[in-house]
Amino acid sequence: MVRPAIRGVARTRSFATHASTIPRNYPSITPPYPTLIRNLEHVRDVLKRPLTLAEKILYSHLHDPVKGLGNGGRIRGETYLQLKPERVAMQDASAQMALLQFMSAGLARCAVPTSIHCDHLIQASEGAKADLERSIVTNQEVFEFLESAARKYGIEFWRPGSGIIHQIVLENYAAPGMLMLGTDSHTPNAGGLGMLAIGVGGADAVDAMTGTPWELKAPHIVGVHLTGNLSGWATTKDLILHLAGKLTVRGGTGRIIEYFGPGVHSQSCTGLATIANMGAEVGATTSTFPYTSNMQSYLHATGRGPVARAADEAAATGFLSADEGAEYDEVIEINLSDLEPTINGPFTPDLATPLSKFGAFVNEQGWKDELSAGLIGSCTNSSYEDMTRVADLARQAKAVGLTTKIPFLCTPGSEQIRATMERDNVTSTLEDVGAVVLANACGPCIGQWKREDKKGEENAILTSFNRNFKSRNDGNRYTMNFLASPTIVTAMAFSGSLSFNPMTDSLTLDSGKPFKFSPPSGQDLPSTGFTPGNTSFYPVPTPEPQPDTEIIIKKNSQRLELLEPFTSPFSNGNLELPPLKILMRVRGKCTTDHISAAGPWLKYKGHLTNISENLLITAVNDEGGDVNVAFDHEASSDATKTDTIPNVAKRLKARNQPWALVVDDNYGEGSAREHAALQPRFYGCNLIIARSFARIHETNLKKQGVLPLWFADKADYSRISSGDVVETVGLADLLEGRPDAIIRLKVTNREGDIFEIPTKHTMSTDQIKWLRAGSALNYIRSQIQ
Repeated sequence: MVRPAIRGVARTRSFATHASTIPRNYPSITPPYPTLIRNLEHVRDVLKRPLTLAEKILYSHLHDPVKGLGNGGRIRGETYLQLKPERVAMQDASAQMALLQFMSAGLARCAVPTSIHCDHLIQASEGAKADLERSIVTNQEVFEFLESAARKYGIEFWRPGSGIIHQIVLENYAAPGMLMLGTDSHTPNAGGLGMLAIGVGGADAVDAMTGTPWELKAPHIVGVHLTGNLSGWATTKDLILHLAGKLTVRGGTGRIIEYFGPGVHSQSCTGLATIANMGAEVGATTSTFPYTSNMQSYLHATGRGPVARAADEAAATGFLSADEGAEYDEVIEINLSDLEPTINGPFTPDLATPLSKFGAFVNEQGWKDELSAGLIGSCTNSSYEDMTRVADLARQAKAVGLTTKIPFLCTPGSEQIRATMERDNVTSTLEDVGAVVLANACGPCIGQWKREDKKGEENAILTSFNRNFKSRNDGNRYTMNFLASPTIVTAMAFSGSLSFNPMTDSLTLDSGKPFKFSPPSGQDLPSTGFTPGNTSFYPVPTPEPQPDTEIIIKKNSQRLELLEPFTSPFSNGNLELPPLKILMRVRGKCTTDHISAAGPWLKYKGHLTNISENLLITAVNDEGGDVNVAFDHEASSDATKTDTIPNVAKRLKARNQPWALVVDDNYGEGSAREHAALQPRFYGCNLIIARSFARIHETNLKKQGVLPLWFADKADYSRISSGDVVETVGLADLLEGRPDAIIRLKVTNREGDIFEIPTKHTMSTDQIKWLRAGSALNYIRSQIQ
């Protein structure tokens, strides 16, 4: 579909004074615009058509801009791009495995600027100070490992307490037109500054860190045309909650969402970041926006005036917006004036209900009309604008003597946000009405919440987070997490009721009089600038590697473990996979949370043996419908015929029996959790056959040497059962250089019947090399040595 793109013109405005003393190395955080624009001219010579913004950013980062697109033709959805990202960001949980893999490559420094952010391992319990102090002690050996590796390789290390990776990236590293990788599925948050920020597994990050071209199948581009203006209680959070309801959790797979139109330019930079952040919930590769005056203002306010001026010059050439007449694969029209607050959930982020209909929805489902907790903040909604809007509601409540009726927890996104909130009396205003302010970390959003109440009970919480799968926040599979904007969460915390609608309903005061909230207002940027807070949390910019540094891994550690390279199943010269036993057939939704749970398991992120004990422990076995039950059809006489899934996987490994999984649609939806690929590989999995895969997880499997195949006919899913033996037919043709080879599976069931089923694959030429070598890291190492 062709739709004329609307190019925004940056408007001048007064910039908030920035009082920060955060040190900067501006060349390292400014995209090389002249080079990128030059690269784009080579691309235009090949494609000879108008380009979307996403295409401009992607194609200008081609490793070889002259030959990278071949002779043109159809690129989206078909061509594998070899790209040169400019930066890598890693959070402390995923950084462990990424660094362990990077260490085995044998390089002395990272090829691109790289940062580590300590935000995932801090558990929320009592409040910011106590939680941070306790978490530093309990995770000391992991933080020492990360800091020593950062020192050795010249990586910027953001200490515990500095904030959440995505907010820090937005405040310090993001820049219009940049291409960045991050080892977290919500890396696209940085798209709020008009760039492409893509969530990947640690092995993909290692590509960029070693200077290896990073591969991505060219995504389709969805254009979202925004008109009108948000008003009243509606926020950018409501826009993305509404869009998630339209697209579903699979609607963005293999696609970049590119927003355009006059409605973009009236939104704050952090508001756009909220939209981009939750693009991950529809499976989108990433999201982006044309450069706006609000982005320009945000860069100045966060101490990056030189970056803003360079972006202004690039925007003047047309680089930071789509061309007129650029073609989108689909265009979605949204009039912001029509949006009302939306609440999504439970148990999936795409079940969207307008606030005006939510009370009736609760009643129809037969749920208790009560909330047990309200939580705001996280990487999605912890900006100064979010917090000042919430504080406006708190002030209204305090003026009439109201306090929250339920636990009300607030997570600032960064030390800079926390310090500025405290200086401007936002924190005290929230605490006066009952809020508990948590550490600047992910906390309850990712399951790091030491919740003592409601264990095993059905209950409902309302959060401004981004993801709400079962058991994710507090480990209780009966907790229903409903997603909403921070302002709706806050207003409803004063009622304690799921059916309360602050747009229309009143609360009864102690005096008996009714009270109705007025629509809240806030500031997108602090009028006196941001304050940096405790600068000891911050790194020296672009530190030089210290090669003599010893990386700290304690002997017999239960938290960290050096990696042993995976062996290739083709080392014997046979180019078909060995006969594989089917471990199980997984039923229905199986996210990376199901494959490799977070919460208390985060402490084992750097220890593959220990974390593998959680393999698929919340997955449903389609044969019987039980959770965490697998069948061992060849169990010895003194062993049980059923056991937990990891235990049966370990039995197969002990017998040197490689195995395979049969899985359902959108397998691996959710976080960019490469452990979900590492763990089955560690136990001996060589093949996973799916009705369909989520993008990041499918790539993670390929990186670790697991072959992902798609059923050509989804009905064949039910034809393969546990204990059956599958053999590949035609894989040799693929490994010998025929990427269009057809792979079939020969299935021998437990009764001895034999049949074949057709499959599809998405393996590129380079990915075939990874498979043959046993993993991408094995292949990279062979090329470096």
